[in-house]
Amino acid sequence: MVRVGRLVVRVLVSDVSKKYGNVYALKNINLRVDDGVLLCILGPSGSGKSTLLRIIAGLIAPDQGRIFFDDVDVTDLPAWKRNVGMVFQNIALFPHLSVYENIAFGAKLRKLSRDEIDRRVKELLKLIRLEGYEKRKPNELSGGEAQRVAIARALMTDPAVLLFDEPLGHLDAKLRESLKFEIRRIVRETKKTTLYVTHDQGEAFAIADYIYILNRGVVEQGGTPVELYENPRSPFIAEFIGSTNFLKGKVVEIHRDVNIAKVLTGDIEVFVPVREDINVGENILVGIRSEDIKVGREVSEDLIKRNSPYTNILAGKLSKKIFIGPYLRLEVSVNGLEEPLKADVYGEDRYKYLNIDEGDRVYVLITKSTAFKYP
Repeated sequence: MVRVGRLVVRVLVSDVSKKYGNVYALKNINLRVDDGVLLCILGPSGSGKSTLLRIIAGLIAPDQGRIFFDDVDVTDLPAWKRNVGMVFQNIALFPHLSVYENIAFGAKLRKLSRDEIDRRVKELLKLIRLEGYEKRKPNELSGGEAQRVAIARALMTDPAVLLFDEPLGHLDAKLRESLKFEIRRIVRETKKTTLYVTHDQGEAFAIADYIYILNRGVVEQGGTPVELYENPRSPFIAEFIGSTNFLKGKVVEIHRDVNIAKVLTGDIEVFVPVREDINVGENILVGIRSEDIKVGREVSEDLIKRNSPYTNILAGKLSKKIFIGPYLRLEVSVNGLEEPLKADVYGEDRYKYLNIDEGDRVYVLITKSTAFKYP
């Protein structure tokens, strides 16, 4: 068993790569998880996130790079010596054992005393809010209850690091919604250093202290949920963590006093905030989140009071209206643009648009946008 000096550690992944044949599953991955932090590894299918988690767990060996728990190099240690607890999407409780016996299984292998095992199991049943379930078998549990038992089993040996590999992937949407907050609560109460793999952006944003987004085996960006959402570094990030409209254009003018550019896109011009490394004549991609577009039947007082020399108010026609419960999706065909703009309206405001019909003339106000170099 690796001895790290304490039961909560810092995890460091240094220049890790892994290939299968000629294809990189991971390439030069560097990341750090401070002790007690819940870090999400987020990415689409095939991005390498589960491979990375298995390398940290010791289930797969990297082709290059090192893994450290605090200052201890664990790269060459087998999984059973790393003192990690792991929760998989496939819960894999022992069907012939009771809840109590499933939770106690790892501790019995380590030959803890009967009194110590009993004390820990009772503490964990209280933590996962399943007191009184000791004698139940896995087939008598709901999916959410079974996953909580799997978490308790992973915590039973007091691991230095807790690893989750898509733990909610097999559950229905409503159960995922409630259980993700249960996982966050459990991790907070145990104060374990935790790495959590998921492809679900909402899941990651709801529970994580910090997120690394992987794409095709490389880290695209790391940051807090707010940092990633407000300051995406690439079109991939902007699209992956939200509904984003993209407009291809060319910078025709820049007002350096405010770092706002006039961009020709299609047959229209729009004003876009730009970084200092973007210059006149360059091609850029303008990203506009769906919630940053306001739609009105006329240029209302709300649009007028926002007006400035750099305001984008565009005329168009409502081409599609879809009520999706929590929000209303509007698509507006703007004169001069090839593709319609998507606008999402949340809260009570979504009911204001029920009397606007497809085909009606409308105006759109772009309240916020981001510029990316293109291609």
